[in-house]
Amino acid sequence: MFEKEDVFPLSVDVFRLIRDFIRDYCGIFFDDNSQYLLEKRLSRRLKIHQFSNFRDYFRYLLYDKNRDEELSAIIDILTVNETYFFREQNQLKAFSEEILPEIKENKKSQKKLRIWSAGCSTGEEPYTIAMLVLEKGLFNNWDLEIFGSDINQRVLQIARSGAYRKNSFRTTEPYYIKKYFREEESFFKISDSIKQYVNFTHLNLLDPFKVKLVGIMDVIFCRNVLIYFDHPSRKKVVDMFFERLSEGGYLLLGHAESLINITTAFTLKHLKYDMVYQKPIKKGVHIDV
Repeated sequence: MFEKEDVFPLSVDVFRLIRDFIRDYCGIFFDDNSQYLLEKRLSRRLKIHQFSNFRDYFRYLLYDKNRDEELSAIIDILTVNETYFFREQNQLKAFSEEILPEIKENKKSQKKLRIWSAGCSTGEEPYTIAMLVLEKGLFNNWDLEIFGSDINQRVLQIARSGAYRKNSFRTTEPYYIKKYFREEESFFKISDSIKQYVNFTHLNLLDPFKVKLVGIMDVIFCRNVLIYFDHPSRKKVVDMFFERLSEGGYLLLGHAESLINITTAFTLKHLKYDMVYQKPIKKGVHIDV
């Protein structure tokens, strides 16, 4: 027999206080239909901290010295992190066959390539990017850095371990598995030849100070992340991406996402395999510095 899980009642007014607090913290927005989800999942946190009601728990989130750790735990509980290797094949073809050669040509004297996987979840995306860059063979002797970030500490632990089950390979060609993974018991571990180029860090995309430490990128992948944000938070994040991209740099979103009604700062570029967003090049500015 399973013990029935304790669920504390969450009133509408306190739900909206907690919902708005989470939105202001990290941009993730829960609409009114999500009240039961918060009630059920956050009840576990009340039980752990021995609160008898959500209003006291909300005060804890506001004022306690350990509030940052608690917010991190909340994000771990509430966010969905479904991903897999080589997700959205057409966009990856555009990246590999059209964007990378363009960057190679534009930055051939600088020989530095920086790519950001924002909201990288368990790491399949940045490792996929690394495999595609290496397979392309255009950047030998370049300074290559692939940067993966997520607000969820739990998924970052998996990303750093680089160990995956078969479900992460649902669209992966056997060639890549054989070349870049080794099987250990029930896991497939990414090889060090890929791992050496990928760095992971915990990052809140709405933290204006920490995002500046990311530096300037040539390509930013942010796929299926903005859908969890409300409109003002989407705009803040997209404006931040614009600042973090080099002139001519690319922003790759998920296929269900667009910049309509968010910003006109980017140019929508029609490539052979996909449509992508590009930061325009200012007149008189040469990319290769």
